Amino acid sequence: MCLILFRFRPRTDEPLLVAANRDEFHERASAAAAFWDDQPDILAGRDLVAGGTWLGCSRQGRFAALTNFTQGDLTPFPKSRGELVHGFLRGSQSVKDYALGIEGVQYAGFNLLLFDGQHLLHTTNVSQPDQPRSRLLPAGDYGLSNAELGAPWPKCVDGAKRLGALADDHHTNHQLIELLNDQEKPADERLPNRGVPIEKERHLASCFISDSHYGTRASTVVRVGRQKIYFAEQTYLPEGMLGSKVEFEFAIESVDTTAEV
Repeated sequence: MCLILFRFRPRTDEPLLVAANRDEFHERASAAAAFWDDQPDILAGRDLVAGGTWLGCSRQGRFAALTNFTQGDLTPFPKSRGELVHGFLRGSQSVKDYALGIEGVQYAGFNLLLFDGQHLLHTTNVSQPDQPRSRLLPAGDYGLSNAELGAPWPKCVDGAKRLGALADDHHTNHQLIELLNDQEKPADERLPNRGVPIEKERHLASCFISDSHYGTRASTVVRVGRQKIYFAEQTYLPEGMLGSKVEFEFAIESVDTTAEV
């Protein structure tokens, strides 16, 4: 039940602000966020099972993040969804061109956010009535979890409002991490109706999920400015115990468009 809260303001000095929780089985092996040894332009955590990542950015100012789309079908798919984030970060395609090249049938259900320094795009491989699979997003405050963008899940709706309020009030980076650490559970009547037991919906409804088996593994804050990027990740152990924390701040490198391919 991952959560991505984000503010997009393309005409400002900080076009993209992201606060995200990664929820995953605690036993699934992963590496904390770092610049990758084999691809030093990429800053991201790493899934040590399939090799991809769920969220990251690049020295060239690119950003991508992924959530799984909750579906009942557990049929294995040919490719790991974490490849989608990795592939965008290491490339130079526009968000539109990259999204057009995705073969959605190769992956289990996903939501994917892509930012190329100018445009922010949401794409998915799960059809929604009367909605395009890919669309450029206008300026706004958003919340995305494991359903369609715009789904009225409390953690998405309330989280987007709280993120916007913090962003308007000269927030600190620590306040954004605190926002992601919210364990308050909404009223039952606001919970999604997905045909699962209400006890499970309650357990997964808060921004932060504390559990010994499956829960929040990392809280990440990313601030993409015109000239630099700030990236912080707080990891968590079972039952919400604090793990390691890393922070990075680096200048965005210009892309050499004259170089030969």
